[in-house]
Amino acid sequence: MAVARVAAAEKSPHTKPSNGEVAQFPQTSTLKTVGVIGAGQMGNGIAHVSALAGLNVRLLDVTDDRVKAGVEAIKKNLGRQAERGKISADAAAQALKRIKTGIDYKLFQDCDVVIEAATENEQIKREILKTLVPSLKPDAIICTNTSSISITRLAAVTDRPGRFMGMHFMNPVPVMELVELIRGIATEEQTFQAVKELTLRLGKKAAVAEDFPAFIVNRILLPMINEAVYTLYEGVGSVTAIDTAMKLGAHHPMGPLQLADFIGLDTCLAVMHVLHDGLADSKYRPCPLLVKYVEAGWLGRKSGRGFYDYSSETPVPTR
Repeated sequence: MAVARVAAAEKSPHTKPSNGEVAQFPQTSTLKTVGVIGAGQMGNGIAHVSALAGLNVRLLDVTDDRVKAGVEAIKKNLGRQAERGKISADAAAQALKRIKTGIDYKLFQDCDVVIEAATENEQIKREILKTLVPSLKPDAIICTNTSSISITRLAAVTDRPGRFMGMHFMNPVPVMELVELIRGIATEEQTFQAVKELTLRLGKKAAVAEDFPAFIVNRILLPMINEAVYTLYEGVGSVTAIDTAMKLGAHHPMGPLQLADFIGLDTCLAVMHVLHDGLADSKYRPCPLLVKYVEAGWLGRKSGRGFYDYSSETPVPTR
C-alpha cells in the first residue's frame, strides 16, 4: 500500500480519461460545489455542513418526496443550531439558499466533488456510481460515505479510481467531529489531499484508515453492539440492564442497544456481514436476534421499533 502511494505521488496531476480528454485535478481552493447522493439522515447531514461551510450543494435522491424531506430536515437542524446560538439566523438562511435539489444526475454536471451517501448496500452503491459517472466533468472527485465496504472495489466500477476515496462521516453529521478518510489502492495523492482539506473546511477532524472491512470506528464499535445483542439474546440481561450497565459502568453516553436503534439495525447487520465475510472470523458472526429484528422490519428509530418501542414520547424497551 505504501509503495502504491509513493508511486501515485510521483505521477503527474494530469490524468487521461477514457474519452481521451486530459483532466486536471482541481486545486483545493477552487472546490466550490459539492454533490450529495442520498437525502436521508447521512446525506442531508453532509449537505447541511457543506452549505454551512459556504459551499454550493447539489442534493439528489430517487424521488421528489425524499428530497423535500431531506431539505426539511436540514432546515429544522439549522434552525435548532440558530436557536442554541451556535450559528446566526442569517448563516442558516444563507446555507439553505446554497442547496439545489433534484432527481436527475445531470444535477452534478458542475460539481467538483460528489459524495455518495446511499444505503449501506454494495450493489446499490455500485449501480449509483455507474449512473453517476457520465454526468461528471473529467476532473470531478468521487467520494463514498460507506461505513464498511471496500473502497477499492467501489472505485473499480467508475472511470476514475485515482480520483475516488472514502469519506466516512459520523452520525449525526452536524454534531459529530470525525470523518474517516480511506484511500483505495488506486487513490492518488492529489485526491487524498483535496478531500482532507475539504474535511477541515467542513469543520471536521480527519482520521486516516486503511481499506479494510469497516475501517476503524465500525471495526471496533459494531462488534461491541453485536455482543450486546448476544448478551440480550442469551438472557444475560434485559435491554434496560445492558444499556444501564454500559452507561454507568463504562461511562458510555448511550447504551449499545439504544445506539444500535439510532444507527439502524439494518445498517448494523450490514456492517457485521461485511466484517464476517471480509475477515472470515467467527467472532464477527451477526447475532441471530439482530437478524430476526431486521427480518421483522424492526430497524430502530427510523421504523418506530427496535430494541425500544418509539410509539410513545418515552422509548420503552421491547424485551
